[in-house]
Amino acid sequence: MRVDAVRARKVLVDQTFVPATVTVRHGTISGVEPYEHDVDGMVLHAPDTAYVVPGIVDTHVHINEPGRTEWEGFVSATEAAALGGATTLIDMPLNSIPPTTTMEGLRVKQQAALGELMVDVGFWGGAVPGNVADLLPLWEAGVFGFKCFLAPSGVDEFPPLDPAQFLAALTEVARFDGLMIVHAEDARVLAEAPATPSRAYADFVRSRPHEAELAAIRQVIDGARETGARVHVLHLSSARALDLIADAKAEGLRLTVETCPHYLCFAAETIPDAASQFKCCPPIRDGGNREELWQALRAGVIDTVVSDHSPATAEEKNRGGGDLQQAWGGVSGLQVGFSAVAAEARRRNIPLSSVSRWMSTNTADQVGLTSKGRIAVGADADLAVYDTGVDFRIEATRLAHRNPISAYDGLRYGGRVTRSVVRGNAIDVERPDHGWGRQLRRLS
Repeated sequence: MRVDAVRARKVLVDQTFVPATVTVRHGTISGVEPYEHDVDGMVLHAPDTAYVVPGIVDTHVHINEPGRTEWEGFVSATEAAALGGATTLIDMPLNSIPPTTTMEGLRVKQQAALGELMVDVGFWGGAVPGNVADLLPLWEAGVFGFKCFLAPSGVDEFPPLDPAQFLAALTEVARFDGLMIVHAEDARVLAEAPATPSRAYADFVRSRPHEAELAAIRQVIDGARETGARVHVLHLSSARALDLIADAKAEGLRLTVETCPHYLCFAAETIPDAASQFKCCPPIRDGGNREELWQALRAGVIDTVVSDHSPATAEEKNRGGGDLQQAWGGVSGLQVGFSAVAAEARRRNIPLSSVSRWMSTNTADQVGLTSKGRIAVGADADLAVYDTGVDFRIEATRLAHRNPISAYDGLRYGGRVTRSVVRGNAIDVERPDHGWGRQLRRLS
């Protein structure tokens, strides 16, 4: 349903909630008017208990199509996104087959997405051994940057970079001022850590120690210093790396950092053994570590919060019959991440405006999508209605994710996204309509 305006008592404008009527023309915001402003046409009225925020810009999502569409896919992923308030996704270059490490891989990905999207979707490229020559063509074709691993990724078609390969790729990315985003765990540290078969979550955490993140982040920082490249640390789990990161930023290095809802909502000591729905790499750590991540967000040391939605089939998640070394690592949280973080932030007296900044404005700015992540004249009319008067009881079987597996299953939050608007198209949760989402290219 196309709308001509969205009206609410609490609309986030310039980091302040105000009564407003947001008018829409040709998919963009044409005005932010007083609440009582007259509108000719269709007006979406938000209830008085609701907040209207910019649509979430989730820059870390594994859609997995083509090749592993049974794990997720463009239809289910973009529907889950829309139902959770995410109006823009940037898709990771793995675990699809082929990965987005060549122009052919990008073309296959783009073809698979045609007509399938409920929200807007862009693509990351990948940096793997032997593809330095592919990076500039991918950048010129509009990918938003390049993901690499410093330790095995979990899939054979996306191998990690060794230190020399990482520096060579980073040098090339710096040459055209691209962006390198890094899964920062160190292969040597992981190889030396105890990783015996076990159902105990504590044993899994010991197999992915803090030092694996610290060593890899040091490598990323050293590479940024040597080459001048823009770098981004993905899914930071360890609070012990925060001083390193703060010092690098103070030095003036072009470094940004993200964390994820599961690191902000859960604590290792409360995770049951053999609960593979919580397994991710790097791992969810203890409650004290979690609170330090929240503090780092408030201080600006961590820049963004993204889902790292990394789903798999039940067969993959249950591989090993509860042995967490064998189970697929990844948390499915695309549909619930914003509501979960907003509720946890409220418990800590952190305003919803801060959550929106971390999950919409800062993520949009990181990838250069300055028409998204804000409610302002000229921006895309991408909005989310978050209603604190509605409880959100999460049932994995009722989420739009293709596979009914979620670490959030059974949780209840006071507040949920009840409506999303994508470039002026209000999503009907009862009759979701695919096809109006568009494929995005990097703008500059």
